[in-house]
Amino acid sequence: MSRVKRGIVTKRRHKKVLKQAKGFWGQRKNVFRRAQETLLRALHFAYIGRKLKKRSYRNLFISRVSAACKSHGTSYSTFMHSMKTLNVQLNRKMLSQLAIFEPNAFAHLVEMAKK
Repeated sequence: MSRVKRGIVTKRRHKKVLKQAKGFWGQRKNVFRRAQETLLRALHFAYIGRKLKKRSYRNLFISRVSAACKSHGTSYSTFMHSMKTLNVQLNRKMLSQLAIFEPNAFAHLVEMAKK
């Protein structure tokens, strides 16, 4: 039976992981085993961070819309309920953009919601 050498595949995999681990501290950047466990942890945190980013931006949009609603004499919850009943399909991001850059259009939306 012939001998199979698999060094090329392993070396390629190790090089890929070590390239991604560039910038880590100590053994985490140049010892494959340490690099891989650190990299898996880092990628997991990155995944979580992407989900948290969406959450925090939604909170920001809600705060902006709420502040704009208060300046027009209504609460955020009643405004959003009215938007749903009027079937206005603007998401919170667009509402916050309107509140900042087009205050007249936002005021018109608030007047629609008050009726």
